[in-house]
Amino acid sequence: MDFSKKDWLDKVSHVAQVGGIETSILDNGRGRGTRIAWVNTGTGLRFKVVIDRAMDISDAYFNQFNLSWISKLGVTGPQPFSDRDTDWLRTFGGGLLVTCGLTHVGGPETDAFGSRGLHDQISNIPAEIIHIKQPDLLNGDREMSITGKMLQGHALGHNIELIRTIRCYLGDPTLYIEDEVQNVGNSDAPHMLLYHFNFGWPLVDAGTQILWNGKWQPRESGESNKIFKEGNDFKICPEPREDHRGSGEEAAFISPISDDEGNCQCGLFNEKLNFAVMLTFKKEQLPWLTNWQHWGQGEYVTGLEPGTHPPLGQKQMRECKELVFLKPKEKKVYQLALTILDKQEAIQAFKNNMQNI
Repeated sequence: MDFSKKDWLDKVSHVAQVGGIETSILDNGRGRGTRIAWVNTGTGLRFKVVIDRAMDISDAYFNQFNLSWISKLGVTGPQPFSDRDTDWLRTFGGGLLVTCGLTHVGGPETDAFGSRGLHDQISNIPAEIIHIKQPDLLNGDREMSITGKMLQGHALGHNIELIRTIRCYLGDPTLYIEDEVQNVGNSDAPHMLLYHFNFGWPLVDAGTQILWNGKWQPRESGESNKIFKEGNDFKICPEPREDHRGSGEEAAFISPISDDEGNCQCGLFNEKLNFAVMLTFKKEQLPWLTNWQHWGQGEYVTGLEPGTHPPLGQKQMRECKELVFLKPKEKKVYQLALTILDKQEAIQAFKNNMQNI
């Protein structure tokens, strides 16, 4: 729909005919009682925000095509004590975005500073919704947004607040995420954050191009490293792999190249479907990118994950003196955008940019 033209205004009674935000509560299965919000941009891009899971995003579509990988669990309600060992996986429904952190990103670990489970707590914390804005058609305001607040922490310990705003505009196939992370406690708090974007079929299919540019290193080593080797074409999605049944997976840690304005880009292009997904973020805010590849049968997914650190854990980052600390009242802001590209010129420009920057 061309929202720059005004003739359609006389034909619309309610904003829901063209887009907007609708909140609801799931009433069945593992997600029963979980609050959600459907966001419709009016361009074919629509997605489900799971309010009770840190305002992460599960289902996402462009026209009739699914974008996200959803695990067999689907949406589950928040489990506040899933931060031990690998219990996080028991609530990992996948979806377009799962937020990891806010103090630890990586596998389970223990050191002199405590024990931490896989990917920490934030994705199992419900949001307090503080604002929902709908488009105002009569006054030409195309903006829609939903803002929520989450607190990770406990009495006599670290307390970090996340205020997340997800914003879209009618007629623009882009979702914008702005996160404000603040130490609201009274002592310095360690801080790690990872945006675990999970893409699935049919966007991800054999032949889909994985687009990123930067110096990289494999997470696995020796015989465990089968994918991320020099000479391997690991930026083309393969058919499902037998060795990825169960826990088979690999990842690469990337220092993404930024443009003159400090922006990094990555994404996916499916030539058969003739559209691309482009993820944009700030190098200064999120200097690392992880490409996770898991090509199991019936569990076929790749992740593009901007982060403050590679997901190697608080312990290792502390030892190499790269762990970030937030002082009391200190705040950091993170901004990301996910855009659908379905015009050939825009797709080609994106691909060229990934080769040239």
